[in-house]
Amino acid sequence: MKIGIIQFPGSNCERETKLAVQRAGMEPVEFLWNQDREILRSLDGYIIVGGFSYEDRSRAGIIAALDPVMLEIAAQSEKGKPILGICNGAQILVETGLVPGLENNKPGIVLAENKRLAQGKILGTGFYNAWIDMRVSDTYQRNAFTRHLTQKNILHVPVAHGEGRFVIPNALLQEMTMHGLNVFQYCDANGLIDEHFPVNPNGSVANIAAVSNKNGNVMAMMPHPERTPNGDPIFNSMRDYIADGKVEQGVPLMYYPRTHKMPSYQVAQGAHESVVELIITDNQALTVQNALQQLGMPVSVKRYTHWEIFGESDAVQEAMESGVLYNPRKEKNTPPARAVARGSVYEHRGSNKEPRPSGSGVLVRSKDDIIGAQKLQTLNDYFGIKKIDAIKHSVLWEFSSDDENIQDLLSRIMNIHIIANPFAHDCYHY
Repeated sequence: MKIGIIQFPGSNCERETKLAVQRAGMEPVEFLWNQDREILRSLDGYIIVGGFSYEDRSRAGIIAALDPVMLEIAAQSEKGKPILGICNGAQILVETGLVPGLENNKPGIVLAENKRLAQGKILGTGFYNAWIDMRVSDTYQRNAFTRHLTQKNILHVPVAHGEGRFVIPNALLQEMTMHGLNVFQYCDANGLIDEHFPVNPNGSVANIAAVSNKNGNVMAMMPHPERTPNGDPIFNSMRDYIADGKVEQGVPLMYYPRTHKMPSYQVAQGAHESVVELIITDNQALTVQNALQQLGMPVSVKRYTHWEIFGESDAVQEAMESGVLYNPRKEKNTPPARAVARGSVYEHRGSNKEPRPSGSGVLVRSKDDIIGAQKLQTLNDYFGIKKIDAIKHSVLWEFSSDDENIQDLLSRIMNIHIIANPFAHDCYHY
C-alpha cells in the first residue's frame, strides 16, 4: 500500500508522518506540490502533513487549498481513497471544503485562531504547543480512521497550532453530530469532555479535535497522532480500510450555507479609527498577490492593520504610543485623513474633505475578535490605560488592477475566500 505524503512550501512534519505510515506496514511516497499530479493517481491513500504551508499567510491553509494539487486530491477522494489532513493538512482540507462535505464542496466550517480563556481572562491566542488527550466522540462514525478505536481508548498526543479552533454553524453541527462526523473530541485523562482550557486547548466548539466527511474517507485532525506511537491506531485503521477495498458512497450533507453580504464600512459612533501600514516588505500581501495572479487575476495587493478604539482621546493617544497596537520600528500609524495624501485606500469627496471608500478595499474583521480583546486587556493590565472601553481589530486589503475591472475582480476574489472565511469573518467594502 502506497501512501502519498503531500507537502507544500512550509510543511515540516513529513518525517514523523513517514515513520507512522511505516509502523502501520504501509509505504510512504513523498509528493511535493510541484511534481507531476499523475503520480497521485497510482497511490492508495494520502496524508497532507502538518507544518506552516506558505507560512500561514492570509490564513492557515488557504493558499495551499487553492493549489491545483488539491483538485487531484479531491478527485481521488471521490474514488473512496482515504485522505487524512493533520494540523496544517486539516486546515487545507477545511478550506477546500472536502470536509465536512457539503454540496459541491462548499466551505461550511472554519479553523479559527486559538482562544484560551480562564475565568473571563484571555490566557493567550496564537500558537499553542502541548500534550492533550482525545477520544472518539459518543456518536463517532466508524470510518477509515477509527476502526481500531472506541470511546474507551484515550489517545495522548501533541497539539501544535495557532489556528485550530473549529467554528461550525449550529445547524450544521447538529447534522454532523447526527452522522458522527465530529469524530474526535478533546477530553481529560479519564475520557470526560470538559469545554474549558486546558482540556480544550483552543476553544473549539463541542471540543472537536477532528471532523470527517459523510463517506468517512476524508478526515481533518488538528492534533498530531503521527508524532507518537499512541496515534498508531489511526494509521492502522487507514491500512485496514484500504485492504478491505470497500468504498462508501453517499449524498452530501443537507446543510446549505447562506449567502454572506458585504455592506459598506462605516466607522462606529465614538470610535477613533487608525490604519497601520508596514514599512518593511509585506510577505502576506505578496503571497496573496502571487496566488491570485497564478489563478489568472491580474491584481496588485496591499494590506493594512485597522483599529477602531473607543475611549477618551488622551487614552487613545497613549495607547497608540504604547507599542501594543503597532511597532514603530517596522510599521507606521496612518490616520485616515493622512492616508488621503498618500493616495492609498482613501480619496477626497465633498467639500468637507473627509476620506471616503475608493471601492477597491475590503475590511475583514473576525466575528470573534479575540485580538482586539487581548490588546485591550494588555493596555489595561500592563500599561494602566483604563479610559479605553473597547478595541476592534481588522485587516484592510486593497486591490488594484490595470487590466481588468476591479469590481469584477473583487467579486472573484471574495468567491474563493482567500482573504476571509465567511464562517469566521465579517467583510465590508472599504
